[in-house]
Amino acid sequence: MRIGVDLGGTKIEVVALDAQGAQRLRRRRSTPPDYAGVIAAIAGLVAETEAELGARGTVGVGIPGSLSPATGLVRGANSVWLNGGRLDADLAAALGRQVRISNDANCLALSEAADGAGAGASSVFAVILGTGVGAGIVIRGRLLEGFNRIGGEWGHNPLPWMTTDEFPGPACWCGQRGCIETFLCGPALAAEADGPGARDATVLPGRADPAARGALARHADRLARALAHVVNLLDPEVVVLGGGLSNMAHLYEELPRLLPRHVFSDVVRTRIVPAVHGDSSGVLGAARLWG
Repeated sequence: MRIGVDLGGTKIEVVALDAQGAQRLRRRRSTPPDYAGVIAAIAGLVAETEAELGARGTVGVGIPGSLSPATGLVRGANSVWLNGGRLDADLAAALGRQVRISNDANCLALSEAADGAGAGASSVFAVILGTGVGAGIVIRGRLLEGFNRIGGEWGHNPLPWMTTDEFPGPACWCGQRGCIETFLCGPALAAEADGPGARDATVLPGRADPAARGALARHADRLARALAHVVNLLDPEVVVLGGGLSNMAHLYEELPRLLPRHVFSDVVRTRIVPAVHGDSSGVLGAARLWG
């Protein structure tokens, strides 16, 4: 049995997969706002899962950050109470076994490459477009975490081909300016339409007013530019979009039209598709960290 845990800012989700990959159990719990509470909540969910199913499993955890290969500590998590924690060691001690941990976008990529929108593809670039922007890379079925474990951290590259109006870009929490995340995340799109303080971009596709239409058009153009850099570098067979903004249907019409303007090729055959497993991709991919 493989147990996957998706550690989000507001909820922790657990899933148990049998040897054939079928779901045996799935449940959620609110995320405690402190490090010790997170350890206890994950340990409790795993214990409940194993007690209910009567079997012990491997445990993989997807987090909104990554483990530093230098220190082993969590870094870059927007759930800031995780940063600086030795999460793999602390969870291993609480669970009495080794735990595998990876970025939540990596887990999305693993899940969608295995039996989702990227199934059968030789290379998959899977994007999270939500409160933040990240991505994971799977090549021939294997996750590419990278030498520094930052493979796919595309959201903290600068937006390419900035216009005069865009340059130098908004300040990013990472300390840089003009990061892709600052232009393409959900709050940025909402603010583009409705001004500072707006947070909900999911309502924009249903509106016909000029502010919403203009914001969506600029967002699609920026996303195409950002993905063109990925295509020029990795040339993936499939780009899978996940996260809340991936439900905007117009992206799958606009991006194939806009992307070729910026890709260094006479043909762009890369498919851009929504995640099949939706918000379940992260937890399913976490379980697949054990193969």
